[in-house]
Amino acid sequence: MENVSCDYIIAGAGAAGLASAQYAARSGLQTIVLDLSGAGGQALQIAQLENYPGVYPPVSGDEFITVMQKQAESFGAKIVQAAVLSIDKIGQLFRVRTKQTDYTAPALLIATGAEHRPLDVPGEKRFTGTGVSYCAVCDGPFFRDKNIVVVGGGDSACIEALYLATLSDHVMLLHRRAQLRADKPTAERVQNNKNITVRYNTVVKEIRGKDRVESVVIEDTETGARTELSADAVFVFIGMNPRTELVDTLPKDSLGCIITNERMETGIPGMYCAGDVRAKSFRQIITAVSDGAIAAHEADMYVRSLSGAGDAK
Repeated sequence: MENVSCDYIIAGAGAAGLASAQYAARSGLQTIVLDLSGAGGQALQIAQLENYPGVYPPVSGDEFITVMQKQAESFGAKIVQAAVLSIDKIGQLFRVRTKQTDYTAPALLIATGAEHRPLDVPGEKRFTGTGVSYCAVCDGPFFRDKNIVVVGGGDSACIEALYLATLSDHVMLLHRRAQLRADKPTAERVQNNKNITVRYNTVVKEIRGKDRVESVVIEDTETGARTELSADAVFVFIGMNPRTELVDTLPKDSLGCIITNERMETGIPGMYCAGDVRAKSFRQIITAVSDGAIAAHEADMYVRSLSGAGDAK
């Protein structure tokens, strides 16, 4: 087992992790970012990033992340494609274990993000990959000119529905409430799009088919009436589950997100948290980047404060 020492370890290479890596490396911290999937996170699923200040005209999430990664690496950050298996703290050092290497550092950032919440209805698992999807950019082109169902009513669901409406004029958005939860401009774009039909007070009860998705059974939440609709694809955007399994003992909010203070500090000295895995009221790329930058600044000060008490590096 190889052992590598550095100043700052970041678990997660999404927007929060990459922003933190850039700020930390630029300040002089030896920074290593670990992520099994490589750089990107949820941002890779964005077709057009149109609300990030200073980025205009819109770019794809992939383009945005590519630039972030190159920028972080230009300052000396090292991004390693590896799964984090465990995290421990021995004295003043965190030990982060991967399959091939043990990494140690006095400061650690948890930026593991979140994963899509499933519907948990019959047929969902069976047809995942053959009609059920959680990424419109990834799988939408397979269903060009097909009957597409989108489940959800928040920003993600509406943005993805708008993208899918460029591929098909048969997009139906199902939302369990009486009005969309997305921000007003996005909601209005959905409601005014001729290729999108919105059904409110509606939930999916079952996804049916033989070798692929062929229909969905929906239920009116007010009347209880059920209807079966023809569908070739079901895209699910009903929220996210934070990835906290590596630090499951940390305090969390009602949604399971890790609680920090405004400095991104957890209850463990030297451990910070940023991005979608952190408890907060607003989740966007810009807030994830802000979290990451703050965490890097605090980690830098923390590591420097340890240098007078012994060998922190």
